[in-house]
Amino acid sequence: MVDMSRPKHMTGTYIDEVDRDEARELQASHNIPELPAEEGKPLWELILEQFDDLLVKILLLAACISFILAWFEENDDQITAFVEPFVILTILVCNAVVGVWQERNAESAIEALKEYEPEIAKVVRQNYRGVQKIRASNLVPGDIVDVSGKIRNEMMDTETEKTPLQQKLDEFSNQLSKVITIICIAVWAINIGHFNDPAHGGSWIKGAIYYFKIAVALAVAAIPEGLPAVITTCLALGTRRMAKKNAIVRSLPSVETLGCTSVICSDKTGTLTTNQMSVCKAFSFSRIEGNDIGSYQFDITGSTYAPVGELHINNKVVKGSDFAGLEEISTICAMCNDSSVDYNESKDAYEKVGEATETALSVLVEKINYFNTDTSHLNKREIATACNQVIQGMWKKEFTLEFSRDRKSMSVYIVPNKPSKEGTRMFAKGAPEGVLDRCTSVRVGKEKVPMTPVVKNEILKVCKTWGTGRDTLRCLALATIDNPPKVEHMDLEDSRKFIQYETNMTFVGVVGMLDPPRAEVIDSIKACRAAGIRVIVITGDNKATAEAICRRIGVFTENESTSGLSFTGREFDDLPPEEQRAAVMRTGDGVNDAPALKKAEIGIAMGSGTAVAKSAAEMVLADDNFSTIVSAVEEGRAIYNNMKQFIRYLISSNVGEVVCIFLTAALGIPEALIPVQLLWVNLVTDGLPATALGFNPPDLEIMKKPPRSAKESLITGWLFFRYLAIGGYVGCATVGAAAWWFMIYEEGPQLNYYQLTHHMQCPAEPTRFAGIDCSIFEAPAAKTMALSVLVVIEMLNALNSLSENQSLIKMPPWQNMWLLGAIALSMSLHFVILYVDVMSQIFQITHLNINEWLAVLKISLPVIFMDETLKFVARKFSDDYPGFF
Repeated sequence: MVDMSRPKHMTGTYIDEVDRDEARELQASHNIPELPAEEGKPLWELILEQFDDLLVKILLLAACISFILAWFEENDDQITAFVEPFVILTILVCNAVVGVWQERNAESAIEALKEYEPEIAKVVRQNYRGVQKIRASNLVPGDIVDVSGKIRNEMMDTETEKTPLQQKLDEFSNQLSKVITIICIAVWAINIGHFNDPAHGGSWIKGAIYYFKIAVALAVAAIPEGLPAVITTCLALGTRRMAKKNAIVRSLPSVETLGCTSVICSDKTGTLTTNQMSVCKAFSFSRIEGNDIGSYQFDITGSTYAPVGELHINNKVVKGSDFAGLEEISTICAMCNDSSVDYNESKDAYEKVGEATETALSVLVEKINYFNTDTSHLNKREIATACNQVIQGMWKKEFTLEFSRDRKSMSVYIVPNKPSKEGTRMFAKGAPEGVLDRCTSVRVGKEKVPMTPVVKNEILKVCKTWGTGRDTLRCLALATIDNPPKVEHMDLEDSRKFIQYETNMTFVGVVGMLDPPRAEVIDSIKACRAAGIRVIVITGDNKATAEAICRRIGVFTENESTSGLSFTGREFDDLPPEEQRAAVMRTGDGVNDAPALKKAEIGIAMGSGTAVAKSAAEMVLADDNFSTIVSAVEEGRAIYNNMKQFIRYLISSNVGEVVCIFLTAALGIPEALIPVQLLWVNLVTDGLPATALGFNPPDLEIMKKPPRSAKESLITGWLFFRYLAIGGYVGCATVGAAAWWFMIYEEGPQLNYYQLTHHMQCPAEPTRFAGIDCSIFEAPAAKTMALSVLVVIEMLNALNSLSENQSLIKMPPWQNMWLLGAIALSMSLHFVILYVDVMSQIFQITHLNINEWLAVLKISLPVIFMDETLKFVARKFSDDYPGFF
């Protein structure tokens, strides 16, 4: 708590506070009185979070094992052996840098928004009549500010859950780690009989280590090293695109979560409406004689916070001072109020200081001007509070009984500043249904008459008409307690007892406030409906009023049942767990919305909302535009579709590499690919097209399809079959390319099958290997053929991944120019390692001639026709077997 006690040598009273010069002096001599900001995550914690992923942990383990094996490598091969762990660690570091950079950028954007909406304090100072707002950091001793709240502990107790994407990736990584372990053990075990081959010098230990290295190479082949970086890059690109649409994303995985959102839980005030409150109707009784009831219904002009407007009855202008009932209405509105209006000179506009509802009541007092206050000589800032100042000069507020949800009201305890026959009073305002239940009498002019069921029904009838009619007004009932309990008999620490003190009240009147709907919301609601997203409204106000507003903007149709679509906060809390399983997006702008924003799968705060709401949300709408949510959902769906495509592309590549390593080990033929080549393909050659697949254009009907289930598996049965089919061909083609060079190619050694599959026996069986130099089995040409076929097939497979099921004829490659550029760059890099001598030595490959390149193309091209066939099958049968496809 900040010590704001006033120095003893200074003068001043509650009304006559510090002046401008004193404020400057105190600001210079005292520390800035700020509540401590919520500490952000330190850099080291952000970095560690990037490694808190099972797939990344598997890669770290592979790098450590590779490092240990490289350490014990023979001197000639040691430098090359260290390339593998170094490259793995480099890519993981780069992935972490991208993740940290994006989260820091998002936080910077949020801080920039806070500069537009700085923390504000309300103070009373000598140079200014009434309440004015200043930056909280400009408070000085003598400015008395009461800071209270219960939301912080609730925020701290709310746990953040993993997004659907994070859950699916964890599940995928678990499955992958198990499969890799089984395959590696199997490859090592089936070669136990070759541990003492002559090539290993007859040593079982050397043979075991050699095949352990093969198993590690298999693990490197099976792990999609580029996948974490590609996912991070894709999500980061998505956040860049969304930022251009005024949606600032604070957490990368949240982007994808938008795609599976099936329910939007929206706050009404400030989200679906503008939160620009203005009182446009007022009601009080003119007579009550049995069942003969007369009333005044005032229409009030002016829809902004400017204190300018007229009172009308039956379309005729009237003066507020001519109606006795308006004195008490004005007094309650002025005293039962902690807000005010301030004039912003730079904007030439009046702005609220505090809550919109109470500000509207303060403006009403100025429009009524019951005491005919002369404002002709006042400036614009003084005019804003002139009439309120008159009333506040007549009464002194002792304390406030804060609003609570159970009684739906708040009240103030006031005493007259001068001796008066009226004495101590309590003024209350709140929801009509809550206030009326505790009213025993009604004010008519200056008189008090008993409350009867007929009178109560008349009041409720007016409230219903205003609340559900064309304007859908928010109604507040105003009441007074003429003989409140003494202060010493009240327990002000226990809010549960406040309802006991707000009894035997006298009803004074009702005011109806207009909170216009946001114009853009109507089209956004239609887009949500078309996309299969339910919009649910949760309100703390009158439920009927909220529903009437929602019908106007299309959340519900005119005759549609609101069951399951509209809730009060308490009703929503009481829903059973089985009804809370949907992927929920929660919008809000107030302090009270913060816990819900943090708990939801993705919380969205308005840019003009409170700092607490923005800090709890995953995404902030800088333009406060509900339609931006729809754009964000579309982006989330497109990102998920593209993610599935590049995951399919990368995994099928890795399956092919696993098949390649497994076949060479099982058949006993020379290594077709070595670990450093596999890393190059996984990280660079495949990584560039995979990243470019993130730029695939969204499906034209993406927002006309229902949202996917949050439980939908990342890899369906059909996708798994496609991985195996394409991956199996990739592996066989890669091994086949190496075998072609050894057995068929005219410029190769033209070995027979036995010689190729028993190459380890070459030194021990000279008769079977007559005329063959045993070093030919280490020839770089065969590895070059295998690597080139693998690279070319992957480039063609990238074209296949433009769409999950659409043919290349329907979706030609030029629809994603980024992909064509990435393929060109990948092939250029492949040529670099082939034809630059230093690189070719590192990767143990050599140049290819024209005949060899033709063979590469012949072996690679069938993957296009194979995938087109699989797409045709998917299009043909997906409707009949949706669960499998």
